[in-house]
Amino acid sequence: MKVIICGAGQVGYGIAERLAQEDNDVSVIDTSAALIANITESLDVRGYVGHGAHPDVLAKAGADQADMLIAVTLFDEVNIVACEVAHAIFNVPTKVARIRAQNYLAPEYANLFSRENVPIDVTISPEVEVGRMVLRRISFPGATDVVRFADDRVAMVAIECMEDCPVVDTPLQQLSELFPDLQATVTGIFRNGKLIVPHSSDQLQTGDLAYVVCDRDHARRTLALFGHEEQEARRIVILGGGNIGYFVAKAIEENQPRTRVKLIESDRDRAVMMADKLSNTVVLNGSAMDQRILMQADVQDADLVVALTNNDQINILGSMMAKRLGAKSTLVLINEPSYQDFAGTAGVDAYINPRAVTISRVLQHVRKGRIRSVYAVQKGTAEVIEAEALETSPLVGKALRELDLPDGIRIGALYRDQTFIRPHGDTKIKARDRVVLFAAADAVRHVEQLFRVSIQFF
Repeated sequence: MKVIICGAGQVGYGIAERLAQEDNDVSVIDTSAALIANITESLDVRGYVGHGAHPDVLAKAGADQADMLIAVTLFDEVNIVACEVAHAIFNVPTKVARIRAQNYLAPEYANLFSRENVPIDVTISPEVEVGRMVLRRISFPGATDVVRFADDRVAMVAIECMEDCPVVDTPLQQLSELFPDLQATVTGIFRNGKLIVPHSSDQLQTGDLAYVVCDRDHARRTLALFGHEEQEARRIVILGGGNIGYFVAKAIEENQPRTRVKLIESDRDRAVMMADKLSNTVVLNGSAMDQRILMQADVQDADLVVALTNNDQINILGSMMAKRLGAKSTLVLINEPSYQDFAGTAGVDAYINPRAVTISRVLQHVRKGRIRSVYAVQKGTAEVIEAEALETSPLVGKALRELDLPDGIRIGALYRDQTFIRPHGDTKIKARDRVVLFAAADAVRHVEQLFRVSIQFF
């Protein structure tokens, strides 16, 4: 696949890195010569210094032969125009744009981005995606990651196995025997810096991070089984009143009216605007690293502090101060990969990587076959994938134990007729089933083949 990426920042670099690893033909455009030099020296991609929306620059990058254009510059308008030019002049089949300004995405303008109007096939709002991720984390305390698939009926929950975890040293197949009515399957394990796609005979160990695919309604019970019975936060302090902070506070007001929320915003005008728009949230104007402001927000009594400013240092230090003052738990937004590596040692209980969230959304549109959703874990070393099985798929009609699945793939759930099905050896996949599976990075190509659209389908 030939892909052009407009924007060589953190997100553009991350997307280019993943696509280049999979032997795609990748070209990257950016106005910064330094960023282009960095990306071409580090990755097997072509780089072009120039404006991503200019026709001559797109022509040099080979837009006339491109299968996809992904516009992720810092400016919405550049991303929009790049897609329009790619459509009008070069007839690029698929165009993806990152759109940050919520004004473009308001419900009343739902038809704005369409082939009849502004020809963008996929819009990605990092703020909304990250905001939803924050809300999922709040809803499932004890999980280090939560993602939903199959019309929100299937969940992937990442759970740390602590010393008191009751299911360590137990073969995975035995868990199914011990808890026959629990709709959950361990599909991946991150252990000592390495990712493992387990077999049924493997066991969990203390310190493991287990990736469990389960029925959404069984997520809390699954967490409890792993020894995580933390109560849902009822007193939350949000650091940062940007788009993400506002999205989270507004959603909590609408969906969890009993939860008390206080929000700290450093910009006075923004704080006043937030206070006007939010009805049940207490908004304070001040620095998230000011101990006096933190005390005014009652962080000492907070069940959870969520740090969502656009500054990683403020997020980390502010959450550390809040924890020292008595906050029970912290959830921190961290963009810089080097900071993520030591977040745990800095006292951060959990963090969200907005770049990974955006990259995952892009990948589901890059993947071949009937791939409906993708979520990358552990810096892209594996993916949780939801795919639709067609009549022509080699998976259909055979019992799972008869399938010769490649190494690095473990099926976690089937979703059929609005029903969750936990797979076992005798389970047979039917056409139109949605399959949620865990795949190591080097097995993703095999997944695409298993769910490819054969010519017989037509």
